[in-house]
Amino acid sequence: AGRGVRALPGGLMFCGFQANYAPYFFDNGARSTNGNMALLSLSEDTPVGAHVYTLNGTDPEGDPVTYGLTYEAGSRRYFSVDGSLGNVTLIEELDREKEDEIEVIVSISDGLSTVSEKVRILVTDANDESPEFINTPYIVQVPENSPSGSSIFKIEAVDRDTGSGGSITYFLQNIHANKFTIDRHSGVLRIKSGVTLDYEKSRTHFVVAVAKDGGGKLRGDNKVFSATTTVTVNVEDVQDTPPMFIGTPYYGYVYEDTLAGSEVLTVVALDGDRGKPNSIHYCIVNGSEGSFEISNTTGAISVIKSPNQLKKEVYELRVQVRTEVSPEGDISAYAFATVTIRVVDLNNHPPTFHGESGPQNRFELTMYEHPPEGEILRGLKITVNDSDQGANAKFNLRLVGPGGIFRVVPQTVLNEAQVTIIVENSAAIDYEKYKVLTFKLLAIEVNTPEKFSSTADVAIRLLDTNDNVPKFSSDYYIARIPENSPGGSNVVAVTATDPDSGLWGEVKYSIYGTGADLFLIHPSTGIIYTQPWAVLDAEVNSKYNFYVKAEDTDGKYSLAEVFITVLDVNDHSPEFNENIQEKTMIIGSPVKIEAIDQDAEEPNNIVDYSIMQADPANVFDIDQSTGEIKLKSYIRSLDIIHNITKNKDCIWSLVVQAKDRGSPSFSTTAVLKIDITEETLHKGPMAAFLMQTKDNPMKALGVLAGVMGIMVLITIMISTAMFWRNKRSNKIMPVRRIIKKRQTQQSRTVRMEWLKFKRPSNAAEKFVVEDDAKSLQNENSNNNVQAAPVPPAAPLPPPPPALAASGNTAVWRVPTVSGSLTPKFINKQLKKRGHNSAHNALVSELKMKFEKRNAAMGEPHI
Repeated sequence: AGRGVRALPGGLMFCGFQANYAPYFFDNGARSTNGNMALLSLSEDTPVGAHVYTLNGTDPEGDPVTYGLTYEAGSRRYFSVDGSLGNVTLIEELDREKEDEIEVIVSISDGLSTVSEKVRILVTDANDESPEFINTPYIVQVPENSPSGSSIFKIEAVDRDTGSGGSITYFLQNIHANKFTIDRHSGVLRIKSGVTLDYEKSRTHFVVAVAKDGGGKLRGDNKVFSATTTVTVNVEDVQDTPPMFIGTPYYGYVYEDTLAGSEVLTVVALDGDRGKPNSIHYCIVNGSEGSFEISNTTGAISVIKSPNQLKKEVYELRVQVRTEVSPEGDISAYAFATVTIRVVDLNNHPPTFHGESGPQNRFELTMYEHPPEGEILRGLKITVNDSDQGANAKFNLRLVGPGGIFRVVPQTVLNEAQVTIIVENSAAIDYEKYKVLTFKLLAIEVNTPEKFSSTADVAIRLLDTNDNVPKFSSDYYIARIPENSPGGSNVVAVTATDPDSGLWGEVKYSIYGTGADLFLIHPSTGIIYTQPWAVLDAEVNSKYNFYVKAEDTDGKYSLAEVFITVLDVNDHSPEFNENIQEKTMIIGSPVKIEAIDQDAEEPNNIVDYSIMQADPANVFDIDQSTGEIKLKSYIRSLDIIHNITKNKDCIWSLVVQAKDRGSPSFSTTAVLKIDITEETLHKGPMAAFLMQTKDNPMKALGVLAGVMGIMVLITIMISTAMFWRNKRSNKIMPVRRIIKKRQTQQSRTVRMEWLKFKRPSNAAEKFVVEDDAKSLQNENSNNNVQAAPVPPAAPLPPPPPALAASGNTAVWRVPTVSGSLTPKFINKQLKKRGHNSAHNALVSELKMKFEKRNAAMGEPHI
């Protein structure tokens, strides 16, 4: 189809016999967003990447078209286009202030023909620029006498924006604290009305000016931009301030050795106008009296006379300074100052310490520790003086060193004094703390500016005394030693110290006390050990305590207490009281066997029991802890026992072992013969007693003898009491008087009943009085009612002693004034709680018999 193609004028093309027309853009006007971009305007704040236009054209033949954008050589590329759709996109940020028009070549092509057009795009303004001050920095020189309201400077700022965004107004920050004002439109800076500048008060002012634009649109928002700058206003000095003195008031001193012509002091003055100061001139107006002069230019005041020629002690000079001189030669600015000059004695001598041979700065003394408080150290001969006169010779004295030990007198000295050091704290002067006490004796002037001072060293060497008591490391010592330790064994070491020196610090140990017999102590080392012959036995004595004494050579001592515990060792085996024992066992009641271990502590003295041998076996049980032996639970009668053994006597032998719990353990054995019987008596105290004494008849006889002895003793006491009561009477009264006095009483005989043992309630029954016709019941002194006859095998208790049936046999007779009475013994054992009741009953019975006998005789029996 392209063969023979040629272009004709007007864009008409022929291809063969068919014409091809060129494509073209639509022209849609100035405000159109599609076409050929002619007359397009864009704001400079259009964001990059935004779709800003659409190229739009057509081809007469209806062929598809493509679009293109090109630029002149060297031009910046701001846009890109989609060749098919014609969408134009901003690819570079716009800036109207740099480039306000952009030329672009747009093209449209149908593939055969291309049509290109150059278009111009306008960039419109946005308020994107801030004002900028020009010709900065701003530094202004203003004389201090400039009138208020006068213009002193003009500032200028520019804004490259157009319209309201490019208009600028001016104002100042801190307008109320500022001495200046500014015209808001022109930027002219002026001094505020009614305000003056003063170089002497403030030489420089810093004024902050602000330039603000009129605001405008930026990316859819209304923006206002501003800028600030600082205007430095330097105030220039103008000669308008008088001079002034510096460092007033002025004082000077002329001393006794000052030479004539010597400078006393210098006064200093400065011109008040310090920016451009004038020269300074000094003079003395009055008060010199021809003794002082001043330098016209330097202000130095000198004495022109010798100090001994000065007639006054104090001079007051009036000094003038001047600076401003008018063109006519008149002094226009001046000032005055008063200078006080005192003539004084020269303080040229410090305090000085002296000994017996002259000036001395070290003093030594040897003394014993702990001198009495208030004692003067007389071995120190110290004198102090100051050769100056008056106030220059006044100084204070003090000791510098360990505080509170000594004090010095006097404390304030004028010219000269003897120094005395006094003991203030005797306890602190301790040889054990300080071998040498060192102080500094300080003398320092009181009222002088120089504060001259001097020091002297005071060294006090202490000698020791025996002022300390030996002290133990502890108030008591606790030690333990096994009982099998051999003689001479170490027990514990005690320690005591004496801080004194020499022989006074040597400690000798000794022990004493009731518990110290088995122990010795080494006199030097304090080691306590047992006597060579000592044998410790925890079973005999397991605790010893005694005192140990630490004594120095002067007899000063202290005590400590020693507690020694002898540790038990299992060195005893359990022992039975008999190796062969016989017991009677009632079926249902146990018998007890006991072994004793003489060891002192558990578990060495805890005994465990066991049956080692029994024939037949499995008949007896033994309690491991108590040693109680009883029959097996199934044996409840003698018939069962007869079925087990053919031995009709029912006497069995057991081998019982007693074993302690010590380590190593010891044991021993005993043979126990048990006679087994059945219970034949009802339970009660007497039955129990008889059964308990069955195997030991001597025990029953001993109890019976004790009861009889108690009864005899009670009878003797009652008879003796009645005898002494009758003997105290001074006169023998006839019996008939007694009979007459007691004739209303009826005589009767009384008889004591045997003491009755009652099991559950009282241990001692009261006596019961009965008639002679009544017979004694239960002559065996047992109130238990026997339900069954006593078996022949059970031993009977011993019978009580029989009472005398007749009065022929008198066991014991006590003669009295009116006759004799015959008490009868009571053969029951009185218990302790029944002694008072028995005594009262016997006394009552004897009195009744005594009255009955006297009534029968009718006459007193002398």
